[in-house]
Amino acid sequence: MIVITADQVDSRSTPDVASETLDMLNGTFGGHLVLAADRTAGDEIQMLVDDGRSAVDIVLALTRTARWSVGLGFGTVRRPLGASIRESTGDAFVAARFAVDRAKKRQTRFAVAAEPGRAEARDLEALVDLLLVLRARRSDQGWEMHDLVTRGLSQADAATEIGITPQSASKRARAADLKTEDAAIAPLARLADAIDAGFDAPTELFG
Repeated sequence: MIVITADQVDSRSTPDVASETLDMLNGTFGGHLVLAADRTAGDEIQMLVDDGRSAVDIVLALTRTARWSVGLGFGTVRRPLGASIRESTGDAFVAARFAVDRAKKRQTRFAVAAEPGRAEARDLEALVDLLLVLRARRSDQGWEMHDLVTRGLSQADAATEIGITPQSASKRARAADLKTEDAAIAPLARLADAIDAGFDAPTELFG
């Protein structure tokens, strides 16, 4: 399974946003969470998912705000699961802790950890980094177009809602690299699923 651990950036000098973030995660992704997102310690939040697409979507949602360092951990989880994320344990949790500690020191504030030496985890981290760098360069206008298209609107309909011409909407979409992002998400999800599949049998991470 896949554990996502996120630690709020600079929490000592910024307002606590854990509660509102938990509401967003559970409201948006609740149907895809094996264990609901919850606060685990101070300004840290954690959740358990079992599919790569949900993991990628959650990582993108958290990193967009620039308020979180995000660690993606792959591994086995002790069964039966606890009643909540705070009552659950296993190698995936250890991996996520290792990942979030690394994420705090990285430009993208994101990291992946799995069994030591697994090239697929390093590949996933590198490819997600590229997408996060692309997204970090997106303008407010580009994000506006992104959000409308993500809701299911066509570019023409988005143009009408914003009050611009279809040609201007097309330019915004190109500048925001919306097609590039859309094309990347499914392969990233498949790679995450492939890594997760390698932990079907019990294994021990990090000794």
